Amino acid sequence: MTNPWHLYLMAALYIFGGLMHFITPKVYLRVMPRYLPNHKALIYLSGIAEILLGIGLCFDSLRGLSIYGIIIMLTVFLMVHFHMLSGEKASAGIPKWVLILRIPLQFGLMYWAAMYL
Repeated sequence: MTNPWHLYLMAALYIFGGLMHFITPKVYLRVMPRYLPNHKALIYLSGIAEILLGIGLCFDSLRGLSIYGIIIMLTVFLMVHFHMLSGEKASAGIPKWVLILRIPLQFGLMYWAAMYL
């Protein structure tokens, strides 16, 4: 294992997060903005993307592409995070302070990924 342990931790987090899209899709359906089409397909596609990008982090030849993919994916996911701040129903019962803290967390995750470029 020549890569730092935290790279594998990041990979495991994305793989786990992607699997959760298939295990508990209803959680993700509750927070999807109405203006996006075909919610179920988008949830499954984003789950597949997270899994593949997480796996890609573990291979030197795919790492750069996976990192850029993660940054793009997290940028797109910001749309959902901002949507959840738009109202009580969109928040899915999550306290507003938690939703607000998720915004800088997204940027922190982007920075974490960019550290490996």
